[in-house]
Amino acid sequence: MVSKHSKKGDQSLKGLYETLYPISQRLSIFMLKFIDTILASFRPCFNRVATFHWFVVIIIGMMMRSDHLGVTSIMRDLGLPVRRYETLIHFFRSSAWSLESLRRTWLQVVKRVAPLSYVKGKVVLIGDGMKQSKEAERMPGVKKRHQDSENSSKAAYIFGHLFGAVGVLMGTPKKWFCLPLVMNLQDGVKTIFGWDDASPERQASHVVQMIDQGFAAANTFKQALLLLDRYFLTTPALKRLNQCNQSGDAHMHIVTQAKSNVVAYERPVRKKGRGRPRKKGDRVKLYDLFQTRASEFQATTVIMYGKEETVQYLCLDLLWGQGLYQELRFVLVKHNGRLAILVSTDRTLAATDIIQLYGHRFKIECTFREMKQAIGSFGYRFWSKSMPKLQRYLKKGESHPLEHVKDKENIRLTIKAIEGFVMCNCIAMGLLQIIAVRYSHRVPRLFFRYLRTPSKAIVSEATVMAYLRRSIFFMFARNPHLPLTQIIQEKRHSSDFDDDWLAS
Repeated sequence: MVSKHSKKGDQSLKGLYETLYPISQRLSIFMLKFIDTILASFRPCFNRVATFHWFVVIIIGMMMRSDHLGVTSIMRDLGLPVRRYETLIHFFRSSAWSLESLRRTWLQVVKRVAPLSYVKGKVVLIGDGMKQSKEAERMPGVKKRHQDSENSSKAAYIFGHLFGAVGVLMGTPKKWFCLPLVMNLQDGVKTIFGWDDASPERQASHVVQMIDQGFAAANTFKQALLLLDRYFLTTPALKRLNQCNQSGDAHMHIVTQAKSNVVAYERPVRKKGRGRPRKKGDRVKLYDLFQTRASEFQATTVIMYGKEETVQYLCLDLLWGQGLYQELRFVLVKHNGRLAILVSTDRTLAATDIIQLYGHRFKIECTFREMKQAIGSFGYRFWSKSMPKLQRYLKKGESHPLEHVKDKENIRLTIKAIEGFVMCNCIAMGLLQIIAVRYSHRVPRLFFRYLRTPSKAIVSEATVMAYLRRSIFFMFARNPHLPLTQIIQEKRHSSDFDDDWLAS
């Protein structure tokens, strides 16, 4: 038997659903118009209308596709005709657009619409490297790489690509995202970019390129803090950072972590008399200070990983860097029995700010996970017959096969296709994150999926993807006059060959 209370409960839930359903549909339409407005901002990046239309198709397809099998998943989920496949592939090698213009426009869009996090007037950027396994024999940039992860499911060595990524901290205190701004290949392609010496910045090391990449993003925001892990605390990185800060109007500082064996120096004591002044003072092994100066640590409460945590810290300004001896702020931290040494080039930041900032660095790892698992950002399969076959066991001193390549243009276009594919995925991922922040509290149907641990305030990127996959064609039907709808419908239902070849 069914109780009266359960019947009343079912009726109240039904009434609530009938009330929220039309509201949810209207807000979903606002969501589609928001996506249309954002994508319209990229029109100046393309020399041809047809190329821009394919860009729109690719971004929408990446935001809603149900599998990660390259561009064919876009064809399937949007219901595109079979003959569109060649044109879709050709888009990534097209000369009608450039990666640089796409990146600049995306930075301006993020600055305009994303709820960014600021610390003392500085936007918070996050940078890191990401390795992606690739076994293709004729794909440029593939190289043998060492896996630093402690995950037992990963091999110690892989063949693949190394990407450098920079994102920006975005969201609300309830949930923060690392919105991807730019990703490019930073190793294995030096020979290719050195053919015409047109890109000298691509010849630098991975560490230095990350500083350049972060500063390129900082030029848009003028003042920035870049969060990096301990791999990037090197003297060449600090030298390049100082050069960049002196060369333009923008200014950037880095917050990172030091290795446990880090050694710094006190300020030199000036002595009277003749002789060259000393560059450094007494040597300090920072890890020993956890024992020798334990009584000087201060206890405080900070927000870390979304929770209030009690930590103990000791803040010191010391010189660091062989031959550089730049004054940095070191923060020694004790937290739940773990020890860490944080470093900041900005000595105006309080120790608590540095601790809280570095707690956000792992957000870029969450973005990498979602880009791999949810959106399939690295499922590209671009290669070239002009590329010499991968030599897995190249002997030391032996000349690289790329040095004897004749058809260099096709290899350059393949690099552009790879980086363009990943850049389009960065834009798609960023749009999903912005939608999650802007519409989670306004569209009740965003919470339609069953989750063992449901989101309390802001849904994930995967949930937004599932929602779009389920309702985007309904949105198209309700908005037939929207430019976004017309572009998608044109590609789906045109009955003859049009001028898509003009996208080249």
